Amino acid sequence: MADVKKIATRESYGNALKALGAEHPDLVVLDADLAGATKTGTFMKAYPERHIDCGIAEANMICVAAGMSTTGLVPFASTFAMFAAGRAYEQVRNSIGYPHLNVKIGATHGGISVGEDGASHQCCEDFALMRTIPGMVVMNPADDIEAKACVKAAYEHEGPVYMRFGRAACPVFHDEDFQFQIGKGELISDGKDVAIIATGLMVAEAIEAAKVLAEEGISARVINICTIKPLDEEIVLQAARDCGKIITAEEHSIIGGLGEAVCALLSEQCPVPVKRIGVNDEFGHSGPAAALLKQFGLSAEHIVEVAREMVK
Repeated sequence: MADVKKIATRESYGNALKALGAEHPDLVVLDADLAGATKTGTFMKAYPERHIDCGIAEANMICVAAGMSTTGLVPFASTFAMFAAGRAYEQVRNSIGYPHLNVKIGATHGGISVGEDGASHQCCEDFALMRTIPGMVVMNPADDIEAKACVKAAYEHEGPVYMRFGRAACPVFHDEDFQFQIGKGELISDGKDVAIIATGLMVAEAIEAAKVLAEEGISARVINICTIKPLDEEIVLQAARDCGKIITAEEHSIIGGLGEAVCALLSEQCPVPVKRIGVNDEFGHSGPAAALLKQFGLSAEHIVEVAREMVK
């Protein structure tokens, strides 16, 4: 996809907040001294009176957001995924999840593609943590257009939402007229030999893998799952019935994320072979994002290898 436009979804997050801010005066943005990195600075420049820098105090930021939501405001609390889901987990659970408050969490710099920042910042556990909170919507958009649609849908949704955005630029493959709905998966391409169910930046890899497989006579169905919770059970079950073999692909630990959500559903309702592609119960390390993704098997090449083995 060298000739395809690439945009980091954290950029999309900042642009979406600015656009929504023009339409909704009740939208406020909080960050934890990371406005430049999370791109909430885009909103801050346009609406400084509705932006609050809470400093390097993520747990407090979550509590401030919770309080603001009780006054009728719609706060978007923004920081790195490691801090939003990890450091502030207790506050997210007890101050937002338990009272089911209308707070949106914009978590940037998730996954191995954080690159040189290393293991301490490469959060590959956030889906698992956020999925366990009752009533929490968990989303991981795949490109710029889906990310902006995801932020808009989060604003319109009544209740807590966790959104993960990436640091690395990823290919834009959606058209501008793309229609997004929370809880609905997207059929990217049809196939019958194996289904590749992917989320986030792994969707573009799945698309590339399907092209390679097609050249080898293997028909792969590609499904984009932005909403990891609630999972689109219908599209997953249909893929299992039609293809009989499933591969899941995510920039997250294979424990607790998309792969486990898919396996839990299929084990109860339509048992078929499943191979999970993700981070295999290990920490990352510092290095260039592209090299790390390949090293950890988060690539089209690895998806192709797994698919070949499954259809033998």
